[in-house]
Order: sequence, then structure tokens, then C-alpha cells
Amino acid sequence: MLDTPKGCVIVKIMKTIEQRINNIIGQLEGSKKMLADEQWDCLSILMQFKATKSAISSVMNKIVHEEFDRCLSNSSPGNKEKIEKIFKEIIKK
Repeated sequence: MLDTPKGCVIVKIMKTIEQRINNIIGQLEGSKKMLADEQWDCLSILMQFKATKSAISSVMNKIVHEEFDRCLSNSSPGNKEKIEKIFKEIIKK
């Protein structure tokens, strides 16, 4: 762990991301079990996959947002527009 207050924030953010990833893993494991059942319900499995997709997108957006903020705080004014353009392209749907 980092001793600085800023470091503490990074550890907390990473823990939150780790918790979200663990939730996604749980959702995928649940989907796998549902598919193993020969009489799985189509609507239920589709809802599970939709929730998993949304959770993955949410984690990705959070990571990108945090990295974007870090890059902007450490960059020169001339690079901010370039960095912003790159990050917008990354999160484009």
C-alpha cells in the first residue's frame, strides 16, 4: 500500500474495480451453470449475459476515466486535447 493520501485513493479505486471484476466472474460462473442445465431458460440466460456485458462496460469506463484523469493531471496543456481524443476513441461504442 502507498502511504500518501493520493495512494490511498488509488488502492481504494483498485479494490472497487477488483470487487466489480469478482462480481463479473460470479455472473459468468452463474451463466456457465445455467448453460450446463439442459433445460435453461432463454430469457434468463440472455438477461444474465446482458447484465454481465453492462458490468464489463462499467468497469472499463471506470478504468478509462481514472486513467484519463491521471494522464490529464500529469500532462502539458498542449497534450490534453490529444489525450482527450484518444480516450474518447477508446470508450466509443
